[in-house]
Amino acid sequence: MTGAAALDLTGQLLVAMPNMGDPRFDRSVVFVCAHSEDGAMGLIVNKPAVDMVLGELMDQLDIPCSSLARNTAVHFGGPVETTRGFVLHTDDYTSRLQTLKVGAFGMTATQDVLEDIGTGDGPERALVMLGYAGWGPGQLEGEITRNGWLTVDASPPVVFGTGDTAKWIKALDVIGIDPLGLSGAAGRA
Repeated sequence: MTGAAALDLTGQLLVAMPNMGDPRFDRSVVFVCAHSEDGAMGLIVNKPAVDMVLGELMDQLDIPCSSLARNTAVHFGGPVETTRGFVLHTDDYTSRLQTLKVGAFGMTATQDVLEDIGTGDGPERALVMLGYAGWGPGQLEGEITRNGWLTVDASPPVVFGTGDTAKWIKALDVIGIDPLGLSGAAGRA
């Protein structure tokens, strides 16, 4: 993005438009963890993984898990590195190893966060995810220009306080858009 002010969507939500075309992102809401001229990385916050709950994941990793956390959904964070784990959480928690702080959120990709969640010492609110969404340089900006995504300020009530099936509509509501009025066609005035 030489010669122009770089658009930084770090800490924003991307809301998929109806014309997305990629079924993996249909009606998805993505939290952007990092965005720069080198590309972007985000986590889909409203797509539970098929047939996977936290207790099963913890068992596979030999991590003790409290009965309260066992039935927590594991989410499909995106189509890149789908065996790699990430935890998007409230900013009240910092890993002993490494946590990326993004506004009112933290993102931790080290096993110690799962250990702390398993013992009840983890973050107040969290989404455990497998995989992430990634974009190369200029790719996300191009998708936004082609009317693939809307951007919305991220907030813990939308990300953590709304059920998965309602997050897409809730995110649109934040910017005053009725989903019934959305069109997949981009226009020019």
